[in-house]
Amino acid sequence: MTAHTASRPAVRAHAMWPTPPGALRVRPLPREATASYLTRLAAAYHLSAALLLDGLHITATGTPAAPPATEIHLSNEATRRLSDFTRIPPAHLTRALARQPPPAAIGTAHAAIARWQPVQPAMQPLPACTACTAHRSPHKTVPAWIHPAPDLPRALICTRHQQASSDPRQRTPLDIRSAPELTHARLTARRPPTAASLSWASTITTRWYDHHQHLHTRWHTRLNQLTTANPHLAPGPASPTLTCRNLITYPETLTLATALDRLPPHPLTRTQQTAFLHDLASRLQLPYLAPADHDLLWQRLTTH
Repeated sequence: MTAHTASRPAVRAHAMWPTPPGALRVRPLPREATASYLTRLAAAYHLSAALLLDGLHITATGTPAAPPATEIHLSNEATRRLSDFTRIPPAHLTRALARQPPPAAIGTAHAAIARWQPVQPAMQPLPACTACTAHRSPHKTVPAWIHPAPDLPRALICTRHQQASSDPRQRTPLDIRSAPELTHARLTARRPPTAASLSWASTITTRWYDHHQHLHTRWHTRLNQLTTANPHLAPGPASPTLTCRNLITYPETLTLATALDRLPPHPLTRTQQTAFLHDLASRLQLPYLAPADHDLLWQRLTTH
């Protein structure tokens, strides 16, 4: 072995770790995508996620891309090495990071391996609150991407810093101080609706939004408030009308889902339907609610 060859490990170690491994504390945000956390952790050491994995002797396959387009699945051994490096107990690390079921080859592997995989747009994480991210990663602020709570409408709302996001095409969260009803809805969602009612409610309010029904004036005002407070929202193929839809309809979706949870497990009589619509109109702060015959709300009221 030549002197030049023998010196390579020392040079490599110095290049990989400008400071002692694990010296820079970067904490994951709740439900943060693993790829997002790796990216932020690597950035603290002026590395890419791929170089960080290589430095931890974790063999990665697949094509990495910046969050939220891809996610990375870690084997148990790879997770253990990441835990050792970050000085975060494995149980805490596993609880913080959003875990999707890994491919069988990863989940049953005994070696330290990882695989990058693309994520469908509808399942991609959303940009996290910038203030929360800076608090968890004080060394270098890199955007974080986290998954919304599965039992609430697909949106992230930080009630402390008044920031929110609802679409991965929004690269930064929105300032929602001009729409305090969004924060209020999140704070009062003490008992999340059931998955079935939330699915129905999200589908119904999306249809109402797209077809300018019932709450259109309120939602249009809310959209104008958000676009005025966030000038970086530019019109285009992914216009704010589309990318902000889940956020704009958030309070009413929660209200509708909660109301649907109170329905009996059988179709309502005409009298019960009338009473339900009267009560729902009151909850939605509408003078009345008269859905058309083809409205999806009628379909829900007449199903078991």
